[in-house]
Amino acid sequence: MTHDRAQILMDELDDLLEAERDALLAGKIDRIAPLIEDKDRVVGALNALETPPDGLDFLHGKLDRNQTLLNGALIGIKRVATRIATLRRIRETLETYDSDGKRRTIQGEVVRKVEKRA
Repeated sequence: MTHDRAQILMDELDDLLEAERDALLAGKIDRIAPLIEDKDRVVGALNALETPPDGLDFLHGKLDRNQTLLNGALIGIKRVATRIATLRRIRETLETYDSDGKRRTIQGEVVRKVEKRA
């Protein structure tokens, strides 16, 4: 019975890892959190078994693959955040150099008004 339970858990983990991979490749980051909770539950159940089941090396490879994808997604998100901050800063200031080669920052005014036409 333990072997059957282990196989069911490994199949469930395999399905979760594939779903996580698909979500990462599709950029559906919002789908990751529920999958992580399910993975934790299944891994906890696998750890609770008396003897470790065979075939975990295959799942370990998928875990490594998904971790690489998660790291790549995190790097991408950080780069986007940095780019947005840079664009926001550029919109509010102008950086230039004077005749002596010193950096000079000119603060800009953000004027937001709507022109009404009849």
